[in-house]
Amino acid sequence: MKDLNDALAEGQADATEAFLESLPELAAGETFRFACHPQVPCFNACCSDLTLMLTPYDVLRLRRALGVSSADFLTHFAHRVTIPDSGFPMPRLKMREERQKRCPFVSAEGCKVYGNRPGACRTYPLGRASRLDEAGNVMEQFFVVREPHCQGFEEEANWDAAAWLADQELAVYNAANDRYMRLMALARGKGARLTSKQEQMVWLALYQPDAFQDFIAKMDLFRLVEIDEGRKAAVAADEEAALAFGLDWLELAFFGIEEGLRRKRPPRPDAD
Repeated sequence: MKDLNDALAEGQADATEAFLESLPELAAGETFRFACHPQVPCFNACCSDLTLMLTPYDVLRLRRALGVSSADFLTHFAHRVTIPDSGFPMPRLKMREERQKRCPFVSAEGCKVYGNRPGACRTYPLGRASRLDEAGNVMEQFFVVREPHCQGFEEEANWDAAAWLADQELAVYNAANDRYMRLMALARGKGARLTSKQEQMVWLALYQPDAFQDFIAKMDLFRLVEIDEGRKAAVAADEEAALAFGLDWLELAFFGIEEGLRRKRPPRPDAD
């Protein structure tokens, strides 16, 4: 997990893919043994000295669990990183300032935010590689990440990829994260690196949905797009709806893609 996140932090898409493909791929229906609980001798060992990049949905869930604003979470729990090849911003979780560099949310009893832990933590010990095919569909592969210290593989519990993803409640994480992956893939496909202004818009719209809700109201963004009253109300009241709107807004604003949102066009004058 650490090596994979190092590659993400450095913006090395090829290195990330090469790392995953160096691991044994888990074929459809193939199983692996794994469990993690306080009785496993290495319990909590994987929660230190991490380079853990956080997706927009990770941040939303974590800071909502902590009951703090996005700005407070990003200030106190994250370092802002800019992905070199695309200019996209991503926060990296701050480790504690101590010799062990433990995760700020780990305790002797385990993860204090377990119900809202990041997608990378949920996926482990699997690695998930996703890419878009020519039709824009998400293709995924799974790989088993066997770190030398991990004794969870000696446990009796048996899983295939589908069962593990369901048990770890990853569907909503993967759906949200794939949308962000699509946005970055669109930029890379056009060979375009974000401007500083675009980077700031991504940071606001995706990593600060509470502040983005205020921005939408202040700038009256709804007047620029075709949107029904139900979605307006949802975006104003629900941060997950605001995040989905933000992804659609950025695809429209940056790339002119009108799949999720359409620009509002002036009415055509009546023909004589």
